[in-house]
Amino acid sequence: MGGDGGDGSEGLTLAVYAERAYLDYAISVVKGRALPEVADGQKPVQRRILFSMSEMGLRSDAKPVKSARVVGDVLGKFHPHGDQSAYDALVRLAQSFSLRYPLIDGQGNFGSRDGDGAAAMRYTEARLTKIATHLLLSEIDEGTVAFAPNYDGSFQEPKLLPARLPFVLLNGASGIAVGMATEIPSHNLREVAAAAIALMKSPNMSSTDLLGIVPGPDFPGGGQIISSASDIAQIYEGGRGSLKVRARWSVEELARGQWQIVVNELPPATSTQRVLQEIEELTNPKIKLGKKSLTPDQSNTKAAILNVLDCVRDESSKDAAVRLVFEPKSKNVEVNDFVNLLLAHTSLESNAPINLVMIGNDGRPRQKNLKDIISEWIAFRVATVTRRTEHRLGKVNARIHILEGRQIILLNIDKVIKIIRNSDEPKADLITAFKLSDRQAEDILEIRLRQLARLEAIKIEQELKELQSEKADLDGLLQSDSTLRKRIIKEIESDAKEFGDERRTLIQEDKRAIAEAKVIDEPVTVIVSQKGWVRVRQGHEHDAQQFSFKSGDALYATYECRTVDVMQGFGSDGRVYTVPVSELPGARGDGAPLTSFINLAAGSQMVAYYAGQLDDLVLISTRAGNGFLANVSDMLTRNKAGKSFIGVDSKFSPGDAPLGASKVRPGMKQVACLSESARLLVFPLDELKRLPTGGKGVILMGLDDKERLASAVAVGPDGATYSGAGRAGKPTELSLDSKTLKSFAGNRARKGHYLEPRLKDGKLSPN
Repeated sequence: MGGDGGDGSEGLTLAVYAERAYLDYAISVVKGRALPEVADGQKPVQRRILFSMSEMGLRSDAKPVKSARVVGDVLGKFHPHGDQSAYDALVRLAQSFSLRYPLIDGQGNFGSRDGDGAAAMRYTEARLTKIATHLLLSEIDEGTVAFAPNYDGSFQEPKLLPARLPFVLLNGASGIAVGMATEIPSHNLREVAAAAIALMKSPNMSSTDLLGIVPGPDFPGGGQIISSASDIAQIYEGGRGSLKVRARWSVEELARGQWQIVVNELPPATSTQRVLQEIEELTNPKIKLGKKSLTPDQSNTKAAILNVLDCVRDESSKDAAVRLVFEPKSKNVEVNDFVNLLLAHTSLESNAPINLVMIGNDGRPRQKNLKDIISEWIAFRVATVTRRTEHRLGKVNARIHILEGRQIILLNIDKVIKIIRNSDEPKADLITAFKLSDRQAEDILEIRLRQLARLEAIKIEQELKELQSEKADLDGLLQSDSTLRKRIIKEIESDAKEFGDERRTLIQEDKRAIAEAKVIDEPVTVIVSQKGWVRVRQGHEHDAQQFSFKSGDALYATYECRTVDVMQGFGSDGRVYTVPVSELPGARGDGAPLTSFINLAAGSQMVAYYAGQLDDLVLISTRAGNGFLANVSDMLTRNKAGKSFIGVDSKFSPGDAPLGASKVRPGMKQVACLSESARLLVFPLDELKRLPTGGKGVILMGLDDKERLASAVAVGPDGATYSGAGRAGKPTELSLDSKTLKSFAGNRARKGHYLEPRLKDGKLSPN
């Protein structure tokens, strides 16, 4: 094809055409299908369904009609797409387990929480709920929102609905667009209304302040949010994250000391059928592809479940009330251990993703925080009430104008009758005789004579008085922003009182359930070879010289710890891998490589090791000369793929591999750094900060080009030991006492001084 991409030529390249077409498609999906508006919380298909039902007169007090009739009206007038997609949207608006505040009152089978689909649209019936009628559509005919032509220009449809509350938070939304997605949870109406009122009164409130009013989501199915308040605040401040949610249960006492666990609230996206299926897969697992038998994890989990669980059954009712019953093998089973096992291995405890992406008042899709969402809705509501007030004021003025004309006529009724009887053009003569407007004259000619009786005159005077009072009220609203906002606040309070309900989801921080086999706490020594083979020997104070290794391998280090501690390996890419000490092989033979317990990242290799307690404070360092402090618990991960924790600078890669972790014991107040060229630097430990989330840290020691850090340890009053190779390659060991260390003292990031003999390969270890 020829070229035109805007350069004046006649053709259009395929690349330019495809780019334009894809951009048009992306915009259509983002704005016309997948994302809700911050103003009314609706997607286009939902808005069209609700408006169409309103136009059909299907208010909350109306008789419901067949859903097929609603779908047909929506497709024919506003949404020319597939009937099934429109019906699916209608069904979701009616599901009490999908929406916190359903907008459609469905009659018939509208599906279940277990994933059962709704009956065909010819069988079900629908009408609007009271909350949809009052809070979304009651002001649609009062000039509150702009209308636009439908797809063929034959009808008008609203661009937005005049939402009296922020429905984008009340019911949330879920959708996948092009290049973005949204996952907005539902919230409690009373709390959201209170937050909107608070922000209107104090616009400088932060998202954190608002979380004091809206502490978190309020899911339709209840459940318990166990994430910490700080985690929730971080999510609502940034607009994205994941909450930990678990089911809620109770213990029912039975005869003869027996008991059972009854789950009556589930996390979002979890159903009773899903939990039953998970239990079945755990107790009757299938052999994985490529395996000849069950894996150790499968066998252990199966045994753990069958040892305590006797049976599970679903006693949930058809009205969506959840009742999932778990019976233990014996009444002697510990309740907490029983529940913890279920939570750890099923979706009774799961993550609820949050991604607050929506289309703002400016028409642009963006991720927003809690304050942004409520602030933009307030701006929309102020504009909506302003338009409503102006519309109503126009009607009041028009009515006053008509009544004033009628008053003039009542005072001159005989003359009016004479003019109408004798005039060829009574309208023009009336305008001339009484200085009426065209509209007033038209009204006089259209009314019946009985409406000009004495009783009507009294009614006109009373109506005029009421309208004048309303006009003054409306003028006051338009002339004073504070008065207008007070009116909006009053309306929000009234709506919250009428439609608000109690919170369903409990927000109470708790630890995540972890299924752990009970380990006997006893002292052990972890032995690590230079090639990463690990083994465990019972007890402490072993002679390192008695340990044997494979040919070409040697001792890396020994760690005196306990069976309840953890072993950590450091990859060359900065990832940290965790293996419980209790899972390491015994002392028989050479042990096993640590890599057999983890999924080492492709292209990475294991370069350092550490074993100890979770609360151990360690000094993390890299060969590029960077370092920081952290606790072992900061690096802890259950993921076999490890945890990205140590920043690796591409400038030094691949030489910038971690040197590992060195324990900081009580009383240690200095850091000793040794370079490959045998330069030593000692500086105060308090110049380092703890980084609980990891990173690159700070520069420990200044290095020359192509030079690397050989060792970095925390040292105490007793000094340190230097071991390495001398100039002739002979092993050399040198004790660095406190006096020697003092002579190498300096500030962090300096290059230090040369230490004799020079190194080829060596390290420091604290005494």
